[in-house]
Amino acid sequence: MNMTLARPEAGDAQTAVVLLANGVRVVTIPLPHLQTASVGVYVRAGSAHEPRALNGISHFVEHMVFKGTAGRDVHRINLDAECLGAEVNAHTDKDHTAYYMRGRGEHAADFVHMLADIVQHATFPEAELAREREVLLQEAIEVADDPMDTAYQLFDHACWGLHPAAQAVIGPRGNIERLQRADLVRWVARHYCGGNVVVVAAGPIDPDHIAREVEVAFGALPQGQGEGVMPPVYAGGVRSRRLPGSSQTHLVLGFPIAGRSDDDPASELAAAVFGEGMSSPLLSELRERRGLVYHASCTADRYDLCGQFVIEASVAPDKLDECLRELMKLLARQARATEAMDLQRARNQLAVRLLRDRDRPAQRMEQAALDLFALGRVRPRDEQLARLDAVSAAGVSAVFQRLLAAGAALALAGHVGSGAAERARALVRPAA
Repeated sequence: MNMTLARPEAGDAQTAVVLLANGVRVVTIPLPHLQTASVGVYVRAGSAHEPRALNGISHFVEHMVFKGTAGRDVHRINLDAECLGAEVNAHTDKDHTAYYMRGRGEHAADFVHMLADIVQHATFPEAELAREREVLLQEAIEVADDPMDTAYQLFDHACWGLHPAAQAVIGPRGNIERLQRADLVRWVARHYCGGNVVVVAAGPIDPDHIAREVEVAFGALPQGQGEGVMPPVYAGGVRSRRLPGSSQTHLVLGFPIAGRSDDDPASELAAAVFGEGMSSPLLSELRERRGLVYHASCTADRYDLCGQFVIEASVAPDKLDECLRELMKLLARQARATEAMDLQRARNQLAVRLLRDRDRPAQRMEQAALDLFALGRVRPRDEQLARLDAVSAAGVSAVFQRLLAAGAALALAGHVGSGAAERARALVRPAA
């Protein structure tokens, strides 16, 4: 075998990483207590890697690889999985595309080869391409009709301007209509290469056996790292779009944070302090005490190139100004001080989320792949918990200070009244 075994990291000894000669990394996570095994193939290619003329192509490829390979047509691809009782799915994000299967543990090696076939040998038949194009156009219409999806797209553009990080995963309708088979073939040849691929298996598996099967299945994948993209420069500002028929105003308010490679949990902890759970300042003040919103949440979203501290809410149009005013007051309050109780609550919430995700093979596999893409290693559980515990109240408040200093990005969609955007711009402007 022509591969290198990386030493399992302290505190996470059951996880092993193998490097194939062509750069493909293989992660095995034996979980003998489970009855099912999962295998995923993760490719470092998403909408943030796409030039504007090709925006949406990663998502198009994700759909089309299931429509036929050199040895199997679309019916056989589906039948092979269903005969094993396996679940098959895929998704595309800004910084990666993922393909995965789940079924009986003894079929894990079969999953490796089935996924290798679609990832490496897709033929993109013209007839299937025409049919899938119509499916994607319908999906694009659904996204455009959804006020919160629209708000997020506007928010991304407010943050990152014309940088590819601002692009929607599905891409514009014009690109979906225009992309051809040759475009998809070139995209795969350019990005589906050894250094851009991580294969992960979790469940009741034999790690050595899986590593050997991955080498057989993926060993011929060409070497390469794909094409790098420069990180975006944060812009900020307010964007809005009125959508007929909407009775609420949907807002997304946020700020820039470091990308995944920063490996500092302070921003995630700040988001949990601010808006995780009904006792958090966001929900306690805006929903429970003031009745301004029914739904609100706060997250720290991190990608390879960049990150976003994101607050979303849906409000009655006549409550928008008050909602924004109170949001900015809450953020300023957190920048001054973080209560010990809020910090402890947030730490425990994130710790439980981390431990819960480790009980879920799909989440654990994806986290391992994204760790390898961003950090070159898989973070042990104990290290992640220790880093959470090391963040102080002052460290959390410092996150809020940096957010406010950067200036807000705000998107409004749905029922956006006359002058709402101009008033919102004044309300979220940093205090002098």
